[in-house]
Amino acid sequence: MAKAGDTEVVMVERERRNSDKKLNAAELRAGLTPAQLDALTTLEFFRWELRFVRRPLFQDPIPVVFNRDGRKYAVLEPDGSLNENPGFKIRD
Repeated sequence: MAKAGDTEVVMVERERRNSDKKLNAAELRAGLTPAQLDALTTLEFFRWELRFVRRPLFQDPIPVVFNRDGRKYAVLEPDGSLNENPGFKIRD
């Protein structure tokens, strides 16, 4: 807390990654290719989870899946293949 004169000012930072609105499965899957959806079904059988989808402007969606313990992630490519080295890091 900071003090401005006799008034206390409380600074609160909202963490955008911990949004109050949780996306449902249908919203996450929207825009994925049939091959990505098929691959996702198979991955979910092995307890991988679709956590989020990057949606860069004027580009295809980039679905990011995590393994069951959340330590490993990968990108589902448009052809349904799994890219375990997508070229970007996920923040903790």
